[in-house]
Amino acid sequence: MDKSEIFAFLNANRTCHLATLEGDEPHVRAIGIHKANEDGIIFQSYTIKDIHKQLCENPKVELCFNNYKDGIQIRVSGAVEFVEDRTLKDEVIAKRPFLKPLVEKEGYDIVTIYRLRKGIATIWTFETNFAPKTYIEL
Repeated sequence: MDKSEIFAFLNANRTCHLATLEGDEPHVRAIGIHKANEDGIIFQSYTIKDIHKQLCENPKVELCFNNYKDGIQIRVSGAVEFVEDRTLKDEVIAKRPFLKPLVEKEGYDIVTIYRLRKGIATIWTFETNFAPKTYIEL
């Protein structure tokens, strides 16, 4: 897969697992990304959640995307950055209606946008299970 095929895969399989650290303890949870492209992988969370605290302390993450039917897994690692872009935040909130009541109650600052830019991807399939890993810069 090349970069464009990887981005297509990520956008077709938007639910992934995100690994963070709190101190030396790993934490993994399922999240949904907003989009993935040359500008990075965009996702959101809330300032009141543990994930936000963990990313403030250590922005290094790994995202694991799966298509179980086709037996493909793509892991992307890198450091996230916080994105202060009201237009992008509006776009994310519009695509995720479940955010609207919380934003109306708590205000826009409750939602945080993250971008993983310049990640490193590795692809796993059943066929490549024992092959040496290759890495693709995104």
